[in-house]
Amino acid sequence: MSNESNHIARRDFLKLAGVGGAGLILGSTGVGGTFLASQYFAKDKKNVKNKVNFYGKYQSGITTQVQKHIYFVVLSINKMSVSEVKEMFKTWTNYSVHLMNGEPVQELGKNKLLPSPDTGETIGLDANRLTLTFGISPSFFEKVGLTKHKPELLEDLPHFPKDQLDKAYTGGDICIQACSDDPQVNFHAIRNLIRVAKGEVSMKWSQSGFNSFKDTEGNIETPRNLFSFKDGTGNPSINKQSELDKFVFIQDGWAKNGTYIVARRIQMLLETWDRTALEEQEATFGRYRHSGAPIGKEKEYDEFDPDIKDKNGERLIEKESHVSLAKQSKTNILRRSFSYSDGINPNTGAFDAGLLFLSFQKSPEQFIKIQNKMGAADKLNEYITHRGSGIFLCLPGVQEGEYLGETLFNRI
Repeated sequence: MSNESNHIARRDFLKLAGVGGAGLILGSTGVGGTFLASQYFAKDKKNVKNKVNFYGKYQSGITTQVQKHIYFVVLSINKMSVSEVKEMFKTWTNYSVHLMNGEPVQELGKNKLLPSPDTGETIGLDANRLTLTFGISPSFFEKVGLTKHKPELLEDLPHFPKDQLDKAYTGGDICIQACSDDPQVNFHAIRNLIRVAKGEVSMKWSQSGFNSFKDTEGNIETPRNLFSFKDGTGNPSINKQSELDKFVFIQDGWAKNGTYIVARRIQMLLETWDRTALEEQEATFGRYRHSGAPIGKEKEYDEFDPDIKDKNGERLIEKESHVSLAKQSKTNILRRSFSYSDGINPNTGAFDAGLLFLSFQKSPEQFIKIQNKMGAADKLNEYITHRGSGIFLCLPGVQEGEYLGETLFNRI
């Protein structure tokens, strides 16, 4: 047989295996929408370089020290039964453990006539502190037929003042947040999780992002956004359980130890901001740019005093400043945001850049209270536009031997 005939035969075999003979491949790889129904779940490995554990009380990527890169994707479910969704989450559990171990999602086979079970672009890289966080939206429960199990608080966000949402960045049924210190590690993780569910889910929207910060022996400085101000100074402490219980994690029901994640794609009008005097920029935030300290104070974590006055008795902080309005809401949320830069806006020739705002809270009402105040009066509104939005219930953490969403699926 000629080399050309060999090439055609091999090509035809792969075509048949990928379409008509799917079972030949899917039985061993799970690629293409047939999930691995195994009751065996992979284990967190010890002594792995730059590793975050998958198993724990909470999902990773919430109270984990922030990483330098994110790939956030929102998926739409196609026609799936509850049992199929359950198997998908079991498979994602196994894949996630391997990915966070810095391993291929499955052992690489020796038969090169079959597709590789792992796409391979992280060969030679370590785990890079990868975390994977999964959430489900209000529409998830409707599509899968689990409406009676949907938490009462999980509702689509209301329209906020000044919202100019783009349908391309709204909606969807499942979110996956991949964070690590290497963007290729994030992409590899999302790519393989979607690949194994191909045909069952489709991508609705996604956003990659980045952070840059000084890390001194694990002491990470607060990252700066593209306006050059520190972002996340007022967060609840991830090291104080009392604050996590009060502001971040659900305390009862099947979703106990889960949390609600709000995702907002915020366009920043950088050209307008860059023409604004530094004094006005600081007045807009209510903080000094260089130190991050509240106006009138010296250090980043000094207590914010909205009524502080200068020696002449004049107010130093405007009531419509960003931080002042946040304090007026009398609640708190755990922010874990990343900057993004997606090239040039073809309509304006300006930077298409901004903030992928992510917040975690035990009740959506915490975010709603803050955003209603911000949307109505925030001085920052002159320089930003909210383009994308979503709310999801981050599933509870997973103990070894369990799988993502088990506390929900066990109720059926």
